[in-house]
Amino acid sequence: MGNLAYYNGEIKPLEKLTIPATDRALFFGDGVYEVVYAINQKPFALDEHMERFFKSCELLNVNSSMSKLELKNLILSLIAQQKNTYQKIYWQMSRGSAIRQHDFDPDLKPNLLIIITNEKIKNMRKVKFDLISVEDTRFLHCNIKTLNLLPSVMASQKAKVANADEAVLHRGELVTECAHSNISIIKNGTLQTAPANNLILPGVTRKHLIEICNDLNVPVVEKPFTLQELFDCDEAIVSSSGCLFIEAKSLDGRQIGGKNQKLLHELQKAYEEKILKSCGELLY
Repeated sequence: MGNLAYYNGEIKPLEKLTIPATDRALFFGDGVYEVVYAINQKPFALDEHMERFFKSCELLNVNSSMSKLELKNLILSLIAQQKNTYQKIYWQMSRGSAIRQHDFDPDLKPNLLIIITNEKIKNMRKVKFDLISVEDTRFLHCNIKTLNLLPSVMASQKAKVANADEAVLHRGELVTECAHSNISIIKNGTLQTAPANNLILPGVTRKHLIEICNDLNVPVVEKPFTLQELFDCDEAIVSSSGCLFIEAKSLDGRQIGGKNQKLLHELQKAYEEKILKSCGELLY
């Protein structure tokens, strides 16, 4: 089946979906979103993404029109209806629809959009990323998975123009995360990743990386690192739902990492085993 879409109870092919011009998502990006991937109609880490989604709703005072269980069951039913082997499931909830003004009625009924497309994640065994550095100009609510993504869009475009795969964001010398992923480093056998504060999104894949390190007795330090430390690291790991644990091989045209491939591959192998246990097959 082709791309499938849902909007406030209406289900149709994505290309035929229409959305009211008064949806506050269009005016202000006023809402939150999540993305998961599935294989053979089995989404990976759906519950964890659901938890983060409802936390983002809470932080933005967006009234959810459904409980976690109701939304989960709806997503699962749409996955089953779309039926493709590989699926990318995107959903967003905006604050609602109203004539454009910045303040809002706290009782607005939210708008729910779900899109299922035929996509699979990057194969972390076959892909390595080239990175560029970009000053982090986002606001101070990066822990909320909001629809407001313009700084990330511009950073991603800079990476594309530079023939790079991702942009590393930094505030001064301190690295926060990437335009649409988290970044961690390995140095002397220890994983270091920025703390899950308001300057980064608490990535589900980042969380899995930390859990796998704990399972393998790999020390973990949740502390910011600098651009220079990124240049000097043994390995750099870009993590997200769409790429899992991808190795970064360059930053601003300079080679990085490549010094502890054994540990990197152990982490990747452990994540593949986690996915296999959940989905029965790999997502790529």
